[in-house]
Amino acid sequence: MDKEQQSVCEQKTYEYLFNMYSETLYNFIYYKCGDQQQAEDIVQEAYIKLWKNCSKVLFSKAKSYLYTVARNGFLNDVAHQKIVLEHQSQQVKQNNMETPEFVMEEQQFMEKLKRAIANLPEKQREVFLLSRIDKKKYSEISEIVGISVKAVEKRMSQALEALRQQIVEI
Repeated sequence: MDKEQQSVCEQKTYEYLFNMYSETLYNFIYYKCGDQQQAEDIVQEAYIKLWKNCSKVLFSKAKSYLYTVARNGFLNDVAHQKIVLEHQSQQVKQNNMETPEFVMEEQQFMEKLKRAIANLPEKQREVFLLSRIDKKKYSEISEIVGISVKAVEKRMSQALEALRQQIVEI
């Protein structure tokens, strides 16, 4: 029988495919993920899927099928890990934000920041608040205040420097 017409469901054909492509498929996935165990698992899953779908896969398309299944398995693992990491980071943020120490430190910092802003000279405070609170661009601030953009930049720079000096934790 011609190899093109061979059934992937035959044990000898399946073994031939395994012996022929498993090592290169493993290398392909290992180079993507950098984890030997993960690469082995993905390759094993690819061959399991090939066996389960052997009646649907032509022998001539078996290599392509294996690489596609393995690549998709890797991408699914990456997507899953991304979700797990996002969930973990949200948990950490929630845990940190719920501690009494964090709440107290945040309140103390906000008080220091308000005092530091209040202590800024009027012209610097005006530019700082327009920029950071009202989200105005420097060109908009220059029109509102009636000064040049360079003067806005200078006042903003001076305000930030003064705030850095007053609030050491920044």
